Amino acid sequence: MSNDIFPGKESIVNKVKPAFFPRHQEAIYKRLEDKHTSVELDNDPLGTRMVLNLGPQHPATHGVLRVVLEIDGETIVKSVVDIGYLHRGIEKIAENKTYQEFMPYTDRMDYMSPYSNNVALCLAVEKLVGIEVPRRAQYIRTIACEMARISAHLLWLGTMVMDAGAISMFLWAFRERENLYSIFDKMAGVRFTVSHSRIGGVQFDLEDSVKQEIHDWKENFRKELRSWRKLLANNGIWLNRNKGIGVVTKEQAIDMGFAGPNLRASGVPHDIRVFEPYLVYDEVEFDIPIREEGDCLARYLVRMDEMEQSVRILDQLLEQIPDGIIRADNAKHTYPSKEEVYYSMEGMIHDFMMTDVGVCPPEGAEIYHAIEAPKGELGFHLISDGTGSPWRCKINSPSFTNLQLLDPMLEGSMIADTVVLIGSIDPVMGECDK
Repeated sequence: MSNDIFPGKESIVNKVKPAFFPRHQEAIYKRLEDKHTSVELDNDPLGTRMVLNLGPQHPATHGVLRVVLEIDGETIVKSVVDIGYLHRGIEKIAENKTYQEFMPYTDRMDYMSPYSNNVALCLAVEKLVGIEVPRRAQYIRTIACEMARISAHLLWLGTMVMDAGAISMFLWAFRERENLYSIFDKMAGVRFTVSHSRIGGVQFDLEDSVKQEIHDWKENFRKELRSWRKLLANNGIWLNRNKGIGVVTKEQAIDMGFAGPNLRASGVPHDIRVFEPYLVYDEVEFDIPIREEGDCLARYLVRMDEMEQSVRILDQLLEQIPDGIIRADNAKHTYPSKEEVYYSMEGMIHDFMMTDVGVCPPEGAEIYHAIEAPKGELGFHLISDGTGSPWRCKINSPSFTNLQLLDPMLEGSMIADTVVLIGSIDPVMGECDK
């Protein structure tokens, strides 16, 4: 037999790499070799070890994520997470747009919860400039952010259960997402990429009819959520696929930057809404869901609990929302209303100046502001040069930080666990590949 079949002490990299491949590919295989505890294959006479590429076209990778796996039979020996296939240079785009012009681009980051991204940018710019946002606008933003949290968790729930082999939950979750999209459509004029939040406030007011639709939806959603939990809590296949899989300890979660529900599932009760309140989260009561197990099942349970808490928050916000204006009354800080633009010369001039120049923070001003997005801490670091565009914009996205723990979670697991592990982290490459 040839040495290709019985390589003896040949390097795992030399064994599997193609004859011609780009430098980027060579770096991936080099990383795989560096991570290998024993580069020489002394005990593999039948060539059972191989390198398997999962993605970036695989439907379970939640976007264009590539995971290179070295497997021994069905067991993952080593793994390398390879990102960057969706890189769009969004931070550099931000530096060449006005702050408000960049708003639609934030919709395309974590496109499962675009409203949260809008609010994160607005709060950062408002902190940079010193803009005081009316209370009604803050309430509207908080309501929309919690709806976006539920919407993002619904997609995670449907796809993760589908990855484990069940289709019905995917259809039920998307039905509820469609109902939420209909509410966003009436609220913002757009179903998906909303761009409803504005620097200094929001674009449209929350009509009473929309408030009633949100109320009716959440009352029905409570019943749906209870039935889903009952179904999955008694499903032996679902429990066996998740319990004890991908365990991340509290220390690992802190050391490697786990964020959001993933962090809280490992026993760390950190939630920016509580510890660094923004919008009106300090005016509502809710609990921080937390689990100690740190496995896929714990991450599932935390997100299910979070959806219940989001509904609880919506109950309070809809009752407490005050009357008033929805944008700051300052022509240099925010866009005028369309009524002002259409029927007054001053309004049209202000609208033109905001579009042409935008908000101009003081030169040298620098801030970092983060929110608790559905996937974890989403922060914007902005540095101003005195113009209407940031001199530097850096984005701290939770999908990027959460993926750091995928490598140690995969190693030692079975191939069949891969899709469940990726799904439990819930990454979106739109905000990971910045």
